[in-house]
Amino acid sequence: MEPDFHRIKRLPPYVFEQVNRMKAAARAAGEDIIDLGMGNPDCPTPQHIVDKLVETVRDGRTHRYSTSRGIPGLRRANAAYYKRRFGVDIDPETETIATLGSKEGLANLAMAITAPGDVILSPNPSYPIHPYGFIIAGAVIRHFEVGPGIDFFAALERAVRHCIPSPTCLILNFPSNPTAMTVDLEFYKEVVRFAKEHGMYVLSDLAYAEIYFDDVPPPSILQVEGARDIAVEFTSLSKTYSMPGWRIGFATGNKKLIGALTRIKSYLDYGAFTPIQVAATAALNGPQDCVEGFRKLYKQRRDVMISSFAAAGWVIPAPSATMFAWAPIPEPFRHLGSLEFSKLLLQEAKVAVAPGLGFGEHGDSFVRIAMVENEQRIRQAARNIKKFMANAPQHLASREAS
Repeated sequence: MEPDFHRIKRLPPYVFEQVNRMKAAARAAGEDIIDLGMGNPDCPTPQHIVDKLVETVRDGRTHRYSTSRGIPGLRRANAAYYKRRFGVDIDPETETIATLGSKEGLANLAMAITAPGDVILSPNPSYPIHPYGFIIAGAVIRHFEVGPGIDFFAALERAVRHCIPSPTCLILNFPSNPTAMTVDLEFYKEVVRFAKEHGMYVLSDLAYAEIYFDDVPPPSILQVEGARDIAVEFTSLSKTYSMPGWRIGFATGNKKLIGALTRIKSYLDYGAFTPIQVAATAALNGPQDCVEGFRKLYKQRRDVMISSFAAAGWVIPAPSATMFAWAPIPEPFRHLGSLEFSKLLLQEAKVAVAPGLGFGEHGDSFVRIAMVENEQRIRQAARNIKKFMANAPQHLASREAS
């Protein structure tokens, strides 16, 4: 029986679940699936962070309820990170709040600031929580296309021109999940100017700030003069320190938006377990060579994937940031669309990827490939794909016959 709950009805079927079910069934049958689908870091959290967790959890005083906005030391650590990384002074009392990962922060801020019928500008393709956090909150989403060869500001201008009522928020995500696109500080200056001109807030997802490969660190929108008048930024320790299951992130920026998020979270949670917050503080304040190590690891995997997949017949643009490649579907299979291609790749090559359709209709000519397997497994995926590509006519004929 299908649920008839209003908010649930607004959510489409989860595209990724179809591939996930096939993946689980294949593994249950004993097949070796190389999973490049979910952006789930495979490296253990650095030992000094784990040690701080263990040390803190032994103290029974830390077992009580924590605070939903984050312990003071953690908020100060995030402010210190913004100062050394971006040269931005953040007030840890009023301009930042700890969240249960950046995903929870964005979704709860959407609940805090959205009135029924508000129009939100969201890029397409985009990470699903960006539009659906607001859809769950009752907003109307106005999509605008982003991606290779797309003029961002021309698309944004068209979206605003055709919005009635005027949009209240603009969502950004650079470096981007899924497209891996990056931007510079001049881009953010234009965004701030545009948002102020149109009376909008800006919600910027900067979860991949530290996963970059060309010695050009991605900027923060908060570096722009006047950005804190209208902008809040979401960051996460998940990728930076390989702490995805720990669920620690931040919202930082505009005091009014941080205040709204603080208030709604005070009704919803008591924050992360205190030892996790203490360990996260140690991550931000401690040695940062582990961050450089993860960056080098992903770059090595990227280079192996790009070269080995190209040798297999699948040419993919090399991403300059994130742990993902945004891969055009090979021409013989493009007519299938991303979901059917992903299913076929899983079935015939034993390689799982994320269908681009799951990130929006403008992503349907692509799949997202996550660099979450070691180099040996990536090369094995390339060998499997080479055989798959060589037998493309047979696979397509078999599929059309069925």
